Amino acid sequence: MPGFNSEIKYKGGLFHIQTQDKGPAVQYVESFVYKSGKLLSSRKTFYTQFLSTPLLREKIQQIMEEQHNTLLKEITEGKFDHILSPDEK
Repeated sequence: MPGFNSEIKYKGGLFHIQTQDKGPAVQYVESFVYKSGKLLSSRKTFYTQFLSTPLLREKIQQIMEEQHNTLLKEITEGKFDHILSPDEK
């Protein structure tokens, strides 16, 4: 299942968000937030409770989208403003 990669320019900074399903061996979706190649944050959502669900792939896709979009929203709401340099603020 492909993941999501987004770049978002916020104020003067450029952030990169990457989200992917880590697969059946570990059973979670993981997202990373980067700025200038530096890892700022990561987030995991386990989907073990959905393993017996007939629509597992669709549920994983939903988790990926929601987690990715939540991180995009957190950036635009200023959660990572403390990372911005004075020039970027």
